[in-house]
This record gives sequence, structure tokens and C-alpha cells, in this order.
Amino acid sequence: MEQSDEADAAASFSLDDTPLARELADLSARRRALEDVDVHLSGETRVLTVSNQKGGVGKTTTAVNVAAALASVGARVLVIDLDPQGNASTALGVPHTAETPSVYDVLIDEFPLADIVQVSPESPNLFCAPSTIHLAGAEIELVSQVAREHRLKTALEDYLDGDHRLDFVIIDCPPSLGLLTINAFTAAHEVLIPIQCEYYALEGLSQLLGTVGMIQKHLNPNLHLSTILLTMYDGRTRLAQQVAEEVRTHFPEAVLDTVIPRSVRVSEAPSFGQTVIAYDGQSAGAIAYREAAVEIIQRDRATVNEGGA
Repeated sequence: MEQSDEADAAASFSLDDTPLARELADLSARRRALEDVDVHLSGETRVLTVSNQKGGVGKTTTAVNVAAALASVGARVLVIDLDPQGNASTALGVPHTAETPSVYDVLIDEFPLADIVQVSPESPNLFCAPSTIHLAGAEIELVSQVAREHRLKTALEDYLDGDHRLDFVIIDCPPSLGLLTINAFTAAHEVLIPIQCEYYALEGLSQLLGTVGMIQKHLNPNLHLSTILLTMYDGRTRLAQQVAEEVRTHFPEAVLDTVIPRSVRVSEAPSFGQTVIAYDGQSAGAIAYREAAVEIIQRDRATVNEGGA
């Protein structure tokens, strides 16, 4: 009998001490911490453009999931989909067929932004200005337009001057540095760069930062790199740890403490027309994006407090 009890105790100890058990315990603790977190929104509208011309880094995934995570803690968030592929619109469950009024109409035909904004079915706090296939030709059409770099900024300012209270505007850029991305940079206050924790993670980043510098000098002196989010992180690999260390060394002030893990749930969610917050809000990916959202809010508050001091 004593031997049986000892065996049961040993089995229990070994199960509780497995990597999976430790991971589940960690997730539970993080969920509880998020439930207890006290979020204070500044009352100001923060405009962030999510950009990285290197493909496959989780740019659109980051844009929509950070937006949904912000909305889940009470922020009112507008996602502007500037990518002709329209993936952000798809992930937010917003129709964006060729006939749908879209960002193209705002940039080219000067439609009011209010005429195209839709409410995402995920949350009454989450809005989307959709992209359609017509946006693919906007790069060429913008060349001949008056104030071509300021089109989005003007439309957004008119929208915010109306009766549209927002805490965040998140602009999802195409993976290029053309006129659409320049419009996003000109309209934004902050740049959020997702960086994958893989080889060549910093490749092309100097070009992107050079573009940000040019925008600051010639078009938008208020633009600054505020946030870097490490994505596709696999803590089991030495490479991911090395990349994270390298990025933190180069950009100690901008990198969030939160990292986004590689996650099947994050990858699956867009195929269901959802963000991971709606698709599986208890998953590791959803928890990480919610933590990132809280950190983005709290960092802004810390900056305001430092400025006041």
C-alpha cells in the first residue's frame, strides 16, 4: 500500500514538473494578471503606423491583433487598411469587395473617412476603414494628385474633428515604401515595427528607419519610432533568444517586454475572418497580444507622466 502511494506521489510530482505543466501554470498566472490590470487611457488619440517592408514578419497579424487587444480592454480603435491585399479587413470580419467604399475612395476621390468606416463584428469598440483591390492602382494614381503625401492625414484629421472619439488609430501598411506607406507615415504620430525572431531579422530595418528619418525631416516632424514588437518567438531555440537580445541591444527604449510566440491559433484565426482575440482568447498568442496592448497603453502613460515631471 505504501509503495502504491509513493508511486502515485511520484507520478503526480513528475506530471506537475513537466514543461507543459509549467507552461499551463504560467498561462493561468498571466490570464489572472490581465484580469487584475488597471488600464487608464490618456484621452488623446494615438496614431500608430505598423510597418516593415520585409515580408512575413507578422505585420498585418500584429496590426489587427494589437487593435483587437486594445479594444478588449476598453479602447476605441480604428484600423486603416492601406494594404491592397486587404488582409486586415478580412481578419476583422469586414466586407471589402470591389464595390465596397474603401480607403481608395478616400485617397483618390476625397471621400470622407466617415463614409467608409465599418464596425467590426468582433467589438463595438473596433472599427475598420477597409481596403479593396482598387488600392493596388492608387500608388500610380496618387503621383498626379495635389498634396499626394497628405491625403490620408487630411482625411483622418477631418474624421477626428467630427464626432468620432478614438483612443487609437492603427494603420496597416503594404510591405513596400511607396506613396501609400508615405501617406501612413505622414498621418501617424508613432511607428510600430514588428520584427520576427528569425535569421536576418534586422535586414532592411536601416532602410525603413532611413525613410522614417526623411519623413520626419520633410513631412512629419512629430513622427517617431515608439514601439518594436518581437514576433514569432520560439523560446526553445537559441536563435530566437539571440535575435531578441540583438534587437533589445540596438533599441532598448522601443522594444516591448512582451514577445509574441509562434502560435497555431494566431495563424488559424484569419481564415475564420477573426483576430486571435476573438478566435481563441485564452490561447498563448491572444494572451501575449493582450499583454502587448496593455504595455503600449502603460508606456504612453509613463511618457506623459515623465513629460509632466
